[in-house]
Amino acid sequence: MRTDSSPGTLPAREHLPATDAGTPVLDVVIPVYNEEKDLQPCVLRLHEYLERTFPYTFRITIADNASTDATPRVAARLEAEIPEVAAFRLDQKGRGRALRTVWSASEAPVLAYMDVDLSTDLNALLPLVAPLISGHSDLAIGSRLARSSRVVRGPKREFVSRAYNLILRGSLQARFSDAQCGFKAIRRDVAQVLLPLVEDTGWFFDTEMLVLAERAGLRIHEVPVDWVDDPDSTVHIVKTATDDLLGVWRIGRALATGSLPLDRLTRPFGDDPRDREIQDVPKGLARQLVGFCVVGGLSTLFYLLLYSVFREFSGAQVANALALLVSAVANTAANRRLTFGVRGRGGAVRHQAQGLVVFGIGLALTSGSLAALNAATGSPAHSTELAVLIAANLAATVLRFLLFRAWVFPDRQEPGREATVAAAHRPVAPAHRATAPYAPPTQRPAPPQHYQHYQHPYEQDHRQEYRPEHRQEYRPEHQQPYPTTEVRAGEAADGNRRDATMRLQPVSPHDTDPGEPR
Repeated sequence: MRTDSSPGTLPAREHLPATDAGTPVLDVVIPVYNEEKDLQPCVLRLHEYLERTFPYTFRITIADNASTDATPRVAARLEAEIPEVAAFRLDQKGRGRALRTVWSASEAPVLAYMDVDLSTDLNALLPLVAPLISGHSDLAIGSRLARSSRVVRGPKREFVSRAYNLILRGSLQARFSDAQCGFKAIRRDVAQVLLPLVEDTGWFFDTEMLVLAERAGLRIHEVPVDWVDDPDSTVHIVKTATDDLLGVWRIGRALATGSLPLDRLTRPFGDDPRDREIQDVPKGLARQLVGFCVVGGLSTLFYLLLYSVFREFSGAQVANALALLVSAVANTAANRRLTFGVRGRGGAVRHQAQGLVVFGIGLALTSGSLAALNAATGSPAHSTELAVLIAANLAATVLRFLLFRAWVFPDRQEPGREATVAAAHRPVAPAHRATAPYAPPTQRPAPPQHYQHYQHPYEQDHRQEYRPEHRQEYRPEHQQPYPTTEVRAGEAADGNRRDATMRLQPVSPHDTDPGEPR
């Protein structure tokens, strides 16, 4: 993956401003399905805890995904009685679908969710969201498998949970400890870019989101939690485990083929404002050298193995040419994906053609070495041939890296791009933060038709609190339920204004998914 900033990358993290009016800082989503008994005690307990301990404004959103009992009525009653509670109903099942839909429509800068049974101790909520508010991390998860966590649950669930996380570590190289704990949070700017890449609408939603975030280099904060199992849980373990394994296979295949545009999720160098003035930072040279050396070492072993096989039925020159040709194609493909982070199939043919030119140079070096050896000794031993080829390949390897970096996989930046990126990392003056003045709730445009039933608490109770001096406290992403965030980079070095605007569009929920079993 490229380490430089591009129009699709996320901006540097910023500490969220503290405010007691308008948009809530935290939106806690509770996805429910037929939870008429547990919903009200859960919401009342969570609301009392947040009102008593949480230092920022908040909202609790009930995401009812196609309940068939009295859950919608309970949610509507809670919404009417408590100003900080909102209800949202979907016509289809799936926890992932509910989270994606509500998170995409929410304007709160920090989005979280927890299970309705409140199995996780609420004392972990503030440690969960604090790194996101401060700008330190992009996502945060509660972990039941941390050493300091205290967990009460049956042996079957304990075994399934640990086995599943071992599978993730072995197959997808996941480094987070607990993928399925129903206690997570994410920054809204990250969710806007990450959610469109997540396909699952059920229980695998959490795992897919975390794997993609981790592979993209986003920072995931883990919080040890105290957790007590709910004996009345309606989760079907066998079916959920089967669907999760299918999801692991799908994600593993997508990562192997490079079909996921994870470069959209990269953070620029210098999240700390003090680092944003640093110029001429090497862009991944050390990492590329390490990757190239690893790929080169494996390619050399592969080449020598092929040479020994081909040498059994052909001459030295023919065996060398065939072995070098096959290993060169594999080497170019591996370096393209692993060393230089080029994903997808675009340009693959051109890269292989350029790699064959580099192969020709390597062939000339190694063939010339063999010719010189034969001219000097007449009939050299096989071990001597291998030693000469190793030395020639070392020289060809150095030249191959330089050609790969400068010609085959260069950092293709337009003129003035460096100035644009540097400008994008600098804090924007307040006069340029908003393209339109802040509109009070009474002047806000109506949401799209399928979201009109979703009424935010501030539209009910804070209209009289709007004052003109609030105008400077809000950013344009707070103006409508479907915002578009613009980040302008400034002017290029040549004086021409370049529009390096990044538009983050809200996610369109997958409203139809015939394969969703839940």
